[in-house]
Amino acid sequence: MLSTNSVSQSMQRALPAEHFTSKAYIMSWIFLLLGVMAEALSHVALKATDGFSRPLPAVLVILGHLVAFIFLGQAMKGMPVGVVHALWAGLAIVTVTLLSALFYRQHLDLTAWIGMGLVAAGVMMINFSQGHSH
Repeated sequence: MLSTNSVSQSMQRALPAEHFTSKAYIMSWIFLLLGVMAEALSHVALKATDGFSRPLPAVLVILGHLVAFIFLGQAMKGMPVGVVHALWAGLAIVTVTLLSALFYRQHLDLTAWIGMGLVAAGVMMINFSQGHSH
């Protein structure tokens, strides 16, 4: 069984402190979060398109996806593709769920929120994994 100390030591070897403060890593996180927000807003606007019969929400969906991919491409300059994609997907799921509760009053039961918590925990585990080492 691994002790907390051995896990902490292996994380320090895999991810040096300067990794978390490097400009590329910080910029990647900023671009990733902007991409998640663009994607999430785009998905929330998708409901308002009414099957793409309403032009303004439809334009917001298309532009939101385009902006999201531009930001994600920038995020991949400082993080591995698989890590960016996993973080993007997990964060987008949680963000879309929160925004749909806010805008459309769509609420989930306790089991779904526990699942969201597991997604968030998975995102944190990916962030602290060796996948960030270059």
